[in-house]
Amino acid sequence: MNVSSPEAPGPGPDPDQGPGQGRVVLLTTSHRVAPGLLSWPAWQALRAADTVVCADGAHPQLPYLREAGIALQESSPTARELVDACAGGRTVVVVATGEGETALTDGLARLAGSGRVAMPELELLPASYDLPGARLLDLVQVMDRIRVECPWSSRQTHQGLAKYAIEEAYELVEAIEAGDREELREELGDVLLQVVFHSRIAEEDPDAPFSVDDVAGGIVTKLIHRHPHVFGDERAETPEDVKEHWLRTKAEEKRRTSVTEGVPLGQPGLALAAKLASRARTAGLDVPLPRGEGVGYELLALAVRAEAAGVDPEAALRAAARAYRDAIRASEGTAPEQAGRARPDTVEG
Repeated sequence: MNVSSPEAPGPGPDPDQGPGQGRVVLLTTSHRVAPGLLSWPAWQALRAADTVVCADGAHPQLPYLREAGIALQESSPTARELVDACAGGRTVVVVATGEGETALTDGLARLAGSGRVAMPELELLPASYDLPGARLLDLVQVMDRIRVECPWSSRQTHQGLAKYAIEEAYELVEAIEAGDREELREELGDVLLQVVFHSRIAEEDPDAPFSVDDVAGGIVTKLIHRHPHVFGDERAETPEDVKEHWLRTKAEEKRRTSVTEGVPLGQPGLALAAKLASRARTAGLDVPLPRGEGVGYELLALAVRAEAAGVDPEAALRAAARAYRDAIRASEGTAPEQAGRARPDTVEG
């Protein structure tokens, strides 16, 4: 395709000429989909085209297009050159680069707006689409680069990052309880970062390495096994049925001898008490509360009572504490909105 001046459209064909002006197809692809996996309409357009051009000689699709017998020109035509190449009803397919073809599309728009050029038919044809979850691939790539190039991130360990996982989880809970959708989206991202960061660190373990794919594969297997009513032949009509399936299969997997096994003792006290009460109640165990003096036993009884009533004692106490905070601010003459939310120094995206 010969190069000509892009800024001098010249008189061009008669804009009333109509048919015969050809067709320009801008073919876009996703870098998150393996090269060569193009849609059928894309392959049809490529095979029927009179000319196929791509400005990026290193475009990942080019080897596959050539293998399929598509004749390619590695060139960067101007908008005017592209229009001229379509004369006589010809079709030109432009394989878009990863950065897009902004200069080309802007030039075509200027030509069309001039009113002096009979424009070919213009079509944007997505050749491959991102599947749900495709941006997770970007996150993995970004995390990999940060781990290698960032002086701080490259030195982090599981132990050093542990506190951030707890902090981010609490901030996620706070966003949920506040009903802030934008904050919820951000905090979910921060929690996800912790998973990807720890998985990236785990790849470097000399004795037992694993990757984020291993983490994802493990939870997929677990979810399928613990949902036989979805992926198998068992039936579940109520949430209670689902919970029974989950606990039974979990017990089979872990081969636990006590319903208390697997309950993390390091969690907040009210949550711990409620979790133990839930395990006992679900197992049908009627266990009297231990008797003792002091506020600890009183709180234990309150937590068990809350769990039996379907109330999360931690959430209930946080709600009451927020009301207490507002009362304190009112007594100080400080409006709640004037006291900004202090965020800890956490690892965030």
